[in-house]
Amino acid sequence: MSDTVFVVAVFFCATIVRSALGFGEALIAVPLVAFVLPVDVAAPVAVLVSITVAAVVLASDWRHVRAGTALRLTGFTLLGVPLGLMALRIVPEPIVKGTLGAVVAGFAAFSLRRRQPFRLENDRLAWLFGVSAGVLGGAYGMNGPPLVVYGALRGWTPQRFRATLQGYFLPASVVGMLGYWAAGLWTAQVNQYYLLSLPAILLAIPLGRLIHTRLDPRRFLIAIHAGLFASGVALILHAML
Repeated sequence: MSDTVFVVAVFFCATIVRSALGFGEALIAVPLVAFVLPVDVAAPVAVLVSITVAAVVLASDWRHVRAGTALRLTGFTLLGVPLGLMALRIVPEPIVKGTLGAVVAGFAAFSLRRRQPFRLENDRLAWLFGVSAGVLGGAYGMNGPPLVVYGALRGWTPQRFRATLQGYFLPASVVGMLGYWAAGLWTAQVNQYYLLSLPAILLAIPLGRLIHTRLDPRRFLIAIHAGLFASGVALILHAML
């Protein structure tokens, strides 16, 4: 029972972060839940939570989605997944995680110090970030950081940033869940923990949305870069363990 309460509490807090910022719940939830559950259970539960949050957010915020961008990023991600599976066999995991963490944390720290942030004026480089997300997602299930960096560089409004990322995460998470099913990892235990967490998740989504509405664009951008910095540091620590 104590393990179940812990799992529900972690997904509740992680969902608030995801609903407020548009990303981050997997990097929070999976490492913590893995203390009491096997990773091959924690990760599929996190993906089901991702699907739920994305679907609920999109139901109300679909007008803010840059649909073309979300579809392009999803397509490029699918192209990158096989490369990620190859990298999983060839490149040591600590090297990939540590390099990614250093790049993400360095970008975030630089952006927090810079008064005039860099901007990408169009989607011409979407392929680079989408493929990078696919490589990292295929290898280690961590496709979020490159996409968050891309959204920050595009200078989207908070509403567009949050909604467009959900427009990406929904199909990407569905594909990921199908992969878990094909691998035999979508089990009754996964469904059990997801259903036990569902009431807390549904409560956390509007709480996160309330926080989201209280953030002006400048504070939202600071929160995004702070979240990226924390994600980068977390990846570096994972690589060192």
